[in-house]
Amino acid sequence: MRHNNKINHLGRTHSHRELMLSNMAVSLITHKRIFTTLAKAKELRKYVEPLITKSKEDTTHSRRVVFSNLRDKYAVTELFKEISQKIGDRPGGYTRIIKLANRLGDNAVTCFIELVDYNELMLKEKGSKAKKTRRSRRSSGKSAAVASASVFEASLVDEPAKTEAPAE
Repeated sequence: MRHNNKINHLGRTHSHRELMLSNMAVSLITHKRIFTTLAKAKELRKYVEPLITKSKEDTTHSRRVVFSNLRDKYAVTELFKEISQKIGDRPGGYTRIIKLANRLGDNAVTCFIELVDYNELMLKEKGSKAKKTRRSRRSSGKSAAVASASVFEASLVDEPAKTEAPAE
């Protein structure tokens, strides 16, 4: 039975799993997006998000804690200088997992995991949606009122009037 065992062991020993997650976290921080299996991405999210939260506070202690997990000084400096500035006001949810097709060899579900604030395509879509204005399918109110008034005046005249449909 697996009572109270929430961690996915990923078919690896403890030391191998910790080093694999550390290497994947370094790759995610340096490249901002990595392709992997869904199970590894879900475990990586649990591993890297507390480190990103720790990087919001730039102290010697937090740098040492993050370095003890990542073991790469270039990734630590990039995390504290660049990434922590960009996600400073975000309360959590720094990563996004998007599923892709199954892998050909073993049919494993693949996905990519990325840092949320570094996807330029989704940031552009969000900005373009905000700038759009609603447009009605009807013609503007002014020209519709003028057209209905001319039809009304033509009906008041005793002669049969030729009314044209308003051009839209």
